[in-house]
Amino acid sequence: MRVTLAQRNPIIGDFAGNLAKIEETLAAVAAERPDLVVFPELFLTGYPPRDLLERAWFIAQAQEAVEKLLVLSRRFPRVGIIAGAPLPADRPVGNGLNNTALLIENGRLLFRQNKSLLPTYDVFDEARYFAPATQINVVPFRDQVLGISICEDAWNDPELWPRRLYDTDPIATLAAAGATLMVNIAASPFWAGKEPIRYRLVSHHARKHGVPFIFVNQVGANDELIFDGCTLFCDRQGRPVSVFPTFTEHVETVETDAPAAGNGYAPQPLIKSVYEALLLGIRDYTRKTGFRQVVLGLSGGIDSAVVCALAVAALGRENVLGVTMPSSFSSEGSVADSRQLAANLGIRFLAIPIGGVHAAYLDVLMPFFEGRPADVAEENIQARIRGNYLMALSNKFGYLVLTTGNKSELAVGYCTLYGDMSGGLAVIADVPKTMVYEVARYINRNGEIIPDVCLTKAPSAELRPNQTDQDTLPPYDVLDGILKLYVDEGRSKADIVAAGFEPQTVAWVLRTVDRNEYKRWQAAPGLKVTSKAFGMGRRMPVAAKYRA
Repeated sequence: MRVTLAQRNPIIGDFAGNLAKIEETLAAVAAERPDLVVFPELFLTGYPPRDLLERAWFIAQAQEAVEKLLVLSRRFPRVGIIAGAPLPADRPVGNGLNNTALLIENGRLLFRQNKSLLPTYDVFDEARYFAPATQINVVPFRDQVLGISICEDAWNDPELWPRRLYDTDPIATLAAAGATLMVNIAASPFWAGKEPIRYRLVSHHARKHGVPFIFVNQVGANDELIFDGCTLFCDRQGRPVSVFPTFTEHVETVETDAPAAGNGYAPQPLIKSVYEALLLGIRDYTRKTGFRQVVLGLSGGIDSAVVCALAVAALGRENVLGVTMPSSFSSEGSVADSRQLAANLGIRFLAIPIGGVHAAYLDVLMPFFEGRPADVAEENIQARIRGNYLMALSNKFGYLVLTTGNKSELAVGYCTLYGDMSGGLAVIADVPKTMVYEVARYINRNGEIIPDVCLTKAPSAELRPNQTDQDTLPPYDVLDGILKLYVDEGRSKADIVAAGFEPQTVAWVLRTVDRNEYKRWQAAPGLKVTSKAFGMGRRMPVAAKYRA
C-alpha cells in the first residue's frame, strides 16, 4: 500500500487554514496515487487547544471542519485520509469529548479510533478535556488491516519502562486483533534527547509485533511547546524505511513493503537540535501571534548575544532591533561588544542611556529611602528602566520584546520582575547557562558572529561597580548540576549532596529556587527545550512551606 505521511504545521483554532493544508497536501500528492494520507493528532484544531476544548462554539466549529473534510475527500475519491479531531464522546458519562483519529474516504467516515491513554504529566493535561476510548479496534483498508493509535497510546510498552503509567498497552491490543500496519498520529513535543527515545519506541513496537509501524508527528511551535516532527516509518523488523527531517514541514509517500534504508538512523547532535528548536520556536511564536519584528536589549553579555543571533537566524536581520541601554555602571566593553554584535549580524542598533532617568528616580525616592544603605532596590530600578524603554518601543512600533534570561537565572531569581523579565517571549528561559555557551559556540561554528569576548568575559548584570554573577551565585557548572537534579529530576537535598555537591551550596540553591517561584509565575512564556521546563510543565505553589 502507498501511504503519504504529512508532517505539517497547524495553527490552533485556524480551522480554515488547517483544512487548506490538508487540501494542499492531497492535491500535491495526487499524481503519486497514494492509498492513504496521514496527518497528525488533532490536526484540524491544532495542538494543544487547551481550554478552547471547553467552549461549545469551538467544538461546533471543529465538527463543521470535520464535515468540510468529508466534502473535500470527495474530490480525491480513491484516497483514504487519517486526521485527528475532537469529537463528542461515545459514552454518556465522563468528559464529553474524545481525542479521535478519523479514517475518511470519498465523503464517508469509515472508522474512528479514540485515544486510550490520556497523559496528565509534564505539559499534558488531556484527562481534563477527554474521555478515554472504551474499545480498541482494527479496521480493514485496501490490502491491510490498520491498527490506528494516537500518540501516548504507543508509550506504554512494558518492556521499555521500569514503571508503567497505565494498565493497558493499546499497541499490543491492536497487534493481537490482527493489525498488519500500525499508524500512530501524534503531537509529541520536543525536548533535547527525546528523538532517540522516540525512535527506539517505534522501532521496538515494529520488531516486537512483526508489523510495519508509521509514526506521523506534528511539526511547528505553539506557545511554549515545540514540535520537531521527526516522522518515522519502520519495517516489520524495526528498521527505518524513512526518517523525516526535523523542525520543518515535510510530505513523503512510502510503500509499506519498501526495504529499510541502507544508512540506518542517527539522531541529530543535541546542541544542533536545541538551536533549531529555538529558531522554530521564535519563528512560529512571532508569526502565529501576528508579529513581524522583534526588539531586545543588548548588554554585551552572552545571553543577549545568543538570543539576538537566534532572532536574526529565525526572522531575518531586517526584523530585529537591538538596543543597548548603558548606565554609569556599564563597562565600556558592554556597549562596544553590543555594537560589534549588531554589526556582525547587520541589525538595526540603538543606544539609549539610562543614567539621567536613573538619577531622577533616585532623587524622587531619596526622602523615602533616607537612612538606608543602597542595595538591590536601587540596582533593580536600572533593570526596570530598561524594561520600560523596550516596552515603549514595542508599543510605538509594534515589536515583540524578547527577554534574554536563561534557565539558571530564572531558577534562582537572578532576574528583575518588571525589568529584564518584561517581554512577550522568553527565548532561552529553558536553556541552562552552561548550555547557552554551547549554543553560542554552535552559532559561531563557521566564523565569529557572537564576539569571542562575550564567551570569555565574566558574566555580569552591571548594576553596581565591578559586579559579576559569581558574587552572588555558585559557579554555573555547579549551579546547573544542582538544578538538573532538583528541578528536572525532583531529587531531595540529601540525594543531591550524596551526588557530590557541597551541602551549604545545595541548601542555598534549593532555598533560593523555592522562594523565587512567585517570579516565575509572572515570567513571559519560555520555549521548552529540556525535559522539565518552568511554566506549564512544572506547577509549584507560591504560598507554601516545604523543604526537599
